[in-house]
Amino acid sequence: MKKTLLLLCACALGAAVGAGTDHWTYQQLNERSKSLAGKLKDGLASETLANWGNHSVMLVHREATGQSEFHENQADIIVVRSGSANIILGGSVQGGKTTAPGEIRGSGISGGQKQALHAGDVLHVPPKTPHQVVLGAGEKIEYLAVKIDAR
Repeated sequence: MKKTLLLLCACALGAAVGAGTDHWTYQQLNERSKSLAGKLKDGLASETLANWGNHSVMLVHREATGQSEFHENQADIIVVRSGSANIILGGSVQGGKTTAPGEIRGSGISGGQKQALHAGDVLHVPPKTPHQVVLGAGEKIEYLAVKIDAR
C-alpha cells in the first residue's frame, strides 16, 4: 500500500511539471561548452539550447570582440558563466546592416557606455539598446543569452 501511494505521489508530481519544461545541469552545460570551444568562427561559437516561441536561450563562447547589435523587438538577459569582457551599451551602431527583420549588426558602437562583465554577473539589455561584447587580448567569456520578445 505504501509503495502504491508513493508511486501515485511521484506520478502526480511528474505531471505537475508539464510539457515544455527543460533543464540543463551544470555538467551538461560544461560538456556543451567544451564542444563550442572547438567550433569558433571569428572568435565566436554559440548553440541555441531551446526556443519556446517568444523566448529562447543560447550558450555563447567568445574569444574575440563581437559585432555591435541592435534588436528592435527582443530583450537580452546575459548570465555570465565564466571569463570576463566588457560590454558597450547605448550609443549608436556604426556601419549597421539589417541581418534579419528587426535585427541590425554593425562594426562598432559610438557614444555608448562600457561596463565590465565577470563570472556570475547578470545583465538585462532592453530592446532598441545597441550593445557589443568587447574582449581584450587573451580574454574569453562564456554566457547564457536569454532572448525575450518584447510586448
